[in-house]
Amino acid sequence: MGSPLKMQARTENGLSPAALLRVQEMASARLGMEHRPGKELLLSVRTGRHMRELGISDPGEYMNLLETDPTGERMQELLDLLTTNHTAFWREPGHFEWLRDQLAAAHGAGQETIWCAASSSGEEPYTLAMVAREALGPAAPEKIRILATDVSTRMLDTARAGIYTQERIRPLPEAWQQHYFEGGRGGPEAQCRVKAEIRQMVHFRRLNLVEPFPAMGPFPYIFCRNVMIYFSQETRMQIVQRLLQRLTPTGYLLVGYAEGLSGLEADTDYVRPAVYRRKQKIGVAVRQGGER
Repeated sequence: MGSPLKMQARTENGLSPAALLRVQEMASARLGMEHRPGKELLLSVRTGRHMRELGISDPGEYMNLLETDPTGERMQELLDLLTTNHTAFWREPGHFEWLRDQLAAAHGAGQETIWCAASSSGEEPYTLAMVAREALGPAAPEKIRILATDVSTRMLDTARAGIYTQERIRPLPEAWQQHYFEGGRGGPEAQCRVKAEIRQMVHFRRLNLVEPFPAMGPFPYIFCRNVMIYFSQETRMQIVQRLLQRLTPTGYLLVGYAEGLSGLEADTDYVRPAVYRRKQKIGVAVRQGGER
């Protein structure tokens, strides 16, 4: 499975190329991560870090622990180290501006849950909550709930805390920085925290996109952005199909601008860049609150 490792007989941390390949296979099975040439060094560094955290120097002991741990906790720790968690507030702002208009046009007609399916360290779901607050005013916490999921328990813990440096929140409008955060005085590295009003709108939960989804939804909006680029084409197709099934009949699926849904044109309707819906049947409304 995957390409042969182009490495020396043993890596710096003591794992043989065969052992690293086995780690790759386990990560692929658990995360759907695509094997790509050139990632061997990164894998070696992160498995070495995990061994040091566990206080293990014997490669055989380490591999045995990964494969036989009945709790699965050790493998989860490694997966937390292997996942890529690049994210930002107000990333790809066109989606947020469009959502704000959608929510404002609907006037918060009933309680809705927006699913952020790759929430990482929390910047995206908190941005969604702020967008809802801007669109609906003080009624937003009663009208909109954000379900934020991620495979990494480490990232979920960071997200729940809602603490970021001043530099991290800089992409947000200045008025939002002042209105939705507390603290942060003292320079770009000063820490600030998302205010309770916004944090309470976001509910975090662990979910692995490559595993069967639990009973949840349907959702009027699903944000699954900039994560599927790490999966194989087959895994992407499977995930998108399951996401589409979790939409309301007129719901929207938003992906990263660089991702698209190539190969799924027969199952989706294009709405605008990186925004899709399930293929609509004749007679089914194709707009929800009017497209902006």
